[in-house]
Amino acid sequence: MSTTISAVIFDLDGTLIDSSESILDAYRAAFLSAGQEPVIPLDSSIIGPPLQQTLQQLAGEGDDEVVTNLAQAFMQHYDNLGYLKTQVFDGVDALLRDSQSAGYRLLIATNKRIRPTRLILEHLRWTDLFQEAYALDAFEPRLPSKAELIDRILMLHQLQAADCLYVGDRDEDRLAAQACDVPFFCARWGYGLSSTEAGNPAHPSVEGISWLRRLLGI
Repeated sequence: MSTTISAVIFDLDGTLIDSSESILDAYRAAFLSAGQEPVIPLDSSIIGPPLQQTLQQLAGEGDDEVVTNLAQAFMQHYDNLGYLKTQVFDGVDALLRDSQSAGYRLLIATNKRIRPTRLILEHLRWTDLFQEAYALDAFEPRLPSKAELIDRILMLHQLQAADCLYVGDRDEDRLAAQACDVPFFCARWGYGLSSTEAGNPAHPSVEGISWLRRLLGI
């Protein structure tokens, strides 16, 4: 176990799981049910931000009723069938189990809604690996950003920022960790940061999970 890190906080989509097929399928189902076409391509680049934010971009309009109806159709499809298509990135299951065995406290901070997050953890038999999974909508009122989510996790678990590691795959993850003074590790096996940010030596990137294993000493 690393002598400086005691807790590892993970992003979910694009970091631990490849949810692209399941999420994109749910977006297609939502737009099909509404008889609409998304105004931007449905590909993995849209995965990561909160559902409402992404739907507003895909719908290309600010009509709250349209976005609400699309969100309801998305959730109905994803929470019943879509999440079952979730794939685990190679090596992640062993990474999590070995990290827990080594004594690390494992947590999740995700933009994904809390209901499908818990469904996925149960489906993958990961529930017991994490002390807790947190999402923006796990709190009332809903938290506005991932940075505030990480900050809330630190407070709830009485963690010092310097003793944690946040593992994510997007610019938003890097910036959220930076805002909370939490060291960040880029999951380059996932959807990935922009090439500019990935090349920043202050935020190490990896081509494989073995680099993260080495950092954690497992």
